[in-house]
Amino acid sequence: MAAMTGPAEITETVPGAVPDEAEAPAKATARAGKPARHRPRIWRGAVLALAGAYFLLPLLASFVFTVHVPGQGVTFEAYTELLGAEGFTESLLLSLGLAAATIALSLLLAVPALIAVRIGSPRLRPVVEVVCMLPLVVPPIALVTGITTVLRWGPEHLSRTPLYQTFIAVQDERFPVVLVLAYTVLALPFVHRSLDAGLRAVDVPTLVEAARSCGASWPYVVWRVLLPNLRTSLAGAAFLTLALVLGEFTIASLLGFRPFAVWIVSISGAQARMSVAVSILSLLITWLLLLVLSRAGTAPSTTASAPATSRKES
Repeated sequence: MAAMTGPAEITETVPGAVPDEAEAPAKATARAGKPARHRPRIWRGAVLALAGAYFLLPLLASFVFTVHVPGQGVTFEAYTELLGAEGFTESLLLSLGLAAATIALSLLLAVPALIAVRIGSPRLRPVVEVVCMLPLVVPPIALVTGITTVLRWGPEHLSRTPLYQTFIAVQDERFPVVLVLAYTVLALPFVHRSLDAGLRAVDVPTLVEAARSCGASWPYVVWRVLLPNLRTSLAGAAFLTLALVLGEFTIASLLGFRPFAVWIVSISGAQARMSVAVSILSLLITWLLLLVLSRAGTAPSTTASAPATSRKES
């Protein structure tokens, strides 16, 4: 019995000793790793706090300047007068309409072209990229000079043709189509970059072949297969185009139109507090619209019934 209990005792004590020796380095490593896990969070929070202070403190100071009048206390007259100012609603609605038309036109031009290049002619991708990037090389002042020359040349030489009415219609002050065309040219580089990044992240040829093999038509493939996978890229392109249109001043001012950016500059010289209130309100409107677009780009897809539909069509 003694000979049998000896090894039993050894086997009972050895397993107990081995985990202690193995757990010691693990505990030391865990203790040493805990500060390393918290350091990125601390630095991340510090960077975010500094960035937030950098952006929010000037806005807070501007807001205090607009609502605090020495000797009168807190008043919101700057904002109430702004909302009732002449031309505020008209200029804002005009800019939003121009932004919506520019987004629609730029996407209608860029999406089919990039999909066709991606599927049928990959060798043309550098050519399309160079063409879309040209607006970054041409300054807006040169672009508006060319547009002005064309708009002056057209009515003089085409007064006896049907195109004369076209030149008049695109310059309508209620909705200047010429601004939509100019903004579309300016937005092409940003739209191309956003959509090109989305198309590179998706296996477009495989998706198209799978959909076509199930009997789906080309409009169905583009609308129900490719566009849902490009939802984030489309939202990013619309995001950048909206910011461009709402903040563009040079072309609209030189062509004699008065969207929201031009109206802000025109009213800023009247009263100091109202001009600052206009700037704050324009920032809030822009951020709100961009937040809506970003939420639309990250919304869950609703194309779950696409496979069943494709089976029915096949």
